Amino acid sequence: MRLSEADLAAGYVLACQTVVEGSLTVTIPPQEKVERRLVTDRTAAGYALPFAYDPERHQSMRLVPVVLAPPTMEDQTDDWSRLRRTLAAEHGIVNPSIDLPTLRKVGQTLRDGDWTVTCVVEQDTWDRPEGPARLVDVLPGHTADQLWGAAVDIGTTTVSLLLVDLVSGRIAARAAEYNAQIRRGEDVISRIIYASRNGCLEEMQTLVVGTINELLERAAGRAGVRPADVYKLTVAGNSTMIHLFLGVPANSIRLDPFVTAVNQPPPVRAGELGLVVHPQATVDCLPGVASYVGADIPAGVLGSQMCSSPAVTLFLDVGTNGEMVLGDCDWLISCACSAGPAFEGAGVQDGMRATMGAIEEVWINSETYEPTYRVIPDPKLEAQGQPTPPRGLCGSGLISLLAEMLVTGVMDKGGNLNFDLGSPRIRHGDHGPEYVIAWANETAHGRDIVFTKVDIDNLIRAKAAIYAGFTVMARSVGTDLSSVERVLIGGSFGQYINVEKAIQIGLLPDLPWEKFHFLGNTSL
Repeated sequence: MRLSEADLAAGYVLACQTVVEGSLTVTIPPQEKVERRLVTDRTAAGYALPFAYDPERHQSMRLVPVVLAPPTMEDQTDDWSRLRRTLAAEHGIVNPSIDLPTLRKVGQTLRDGDWTVTCVVEQDTWDRPEGPARLVDVLPGHTADQLWGAAVDIGTTTVSLLLVDLVSGRIAARAAEYNAQIRRGEDVISRIIYASRNGCLEEMQTLVVGTINELLERAAGRAGVRPADVYKLTVAGNSTMIHLFLGVPANSIRLDPFVTAVNQPPPVRAGELGLVVHPQATVDCLPGVASYVGADIPAGVLGSQMCSSPAVTLFLDVGTNGEMVLGDCDWLISCACSAGPAFEGAGVQDGMRATMGAIEEVWINSETYEPTYRVIPDPKLEAQGQPTPPRGLCGSGLISLLAEMLVTGVMDKGGNLNFDLGSPRIRHGDHGPEYVIAWANETAHGRDIVFTKVDIDNLIRAKAAIYAGFTVMARSVGTDLSSVERVLIGGSFGQYINVEKAIQIGLLPDLPWEKFHFLGNTSL
């Protein structure tokens, strides 16, 4: 970051280069505090199961009510054997395993519940109850018919979470937040390099686990449950994110021949990772494919069901790593390209996440070159009849703005601003040529919101990476993009992309609009 002459004159300094020698007061502007609250309710409709939820097929955790005969002088069977005997006789659950922390509470819980308990049992296939099972927890009495799990998508830029009632399949709450690892690098390579330093792998794991714990507490609070009531977590993410989440060294991912330490991690206990859920909860990481095609892509292929369709389909995860899949029910090919975090608002001077105050769409008058824009509203201000002032540009707004600038001639195809138009909004700023979207008196923070030449170049590189990815992938299998019957777009902001404008800037292939379908976050 570089301070402007005006900032320097006003006494601003870079905190990272300043030594504090005495007491000081730290003030965080309100607009910066607000940005941590991601607007997730706007995508509520995008989170729906791609299949009919059947507990008999899809539920690996189950609440099993058990009534035991208490011990007597004639029957002095130990507590654990007594519980196993009853589970086998009444529920067909044969010889379940048990972890030591759960074993320690069995005896007292049986007595607290007057020999009536509810067992939390994990079993992969409930239509064959004689298969291997694990007693995760034992609770006194008969508990409410609710069992909680969480689905987590560890993105390079954003972590998203759904809290799910495992009995009904109902999504009870959702939350999202920046991945705290971003302070150590915006892309996976930077994070791998940082994590390879002595002691830094543990730091990277702590950062992402802390982000997940914050989301768990937030979602559980909205649903009126305790994080400790969550017994199952399913985690998706690219290969690097999964490695760092588990604390597994990831350095081999960036070095020839580019192999992972593990593509299909074994289940682990939540307590081993420091998660705030039940310590014996199972954490399942979805399987990845290769170093740069991680678990989020199989999740998207499964969730979109493109692997079951005869239609040739292009699946795009428009995110930091630009992963994509082409194929149908008979064949699939995948690749990844480093698009960077620009589409998620990072690396752009006035970029931001899709939160309250973010400009999400822009229109430019072709005669006056004056912009109009739509802002994600603040419900509190809207309820008072006040407009929401803009604070920056989110991903969909950046795509919209770039297309409008190109179509109206504000910039040329090379991304150069056209000063010959004579518009006061096209000017030379502290960081080079820039276009002003909102003047300081219109914004929440009292600064002009601008789109600089550096920002333009970042967006052009990001969209070019994605376009090159699916173009080269199609060419490698002898397929023309015109033969693609469906384009499925995933990613946290994918459903807000304007298809026409995305095609205009060369982010999406030039195909009929009806072929495009937006799926939201398919990793969940």
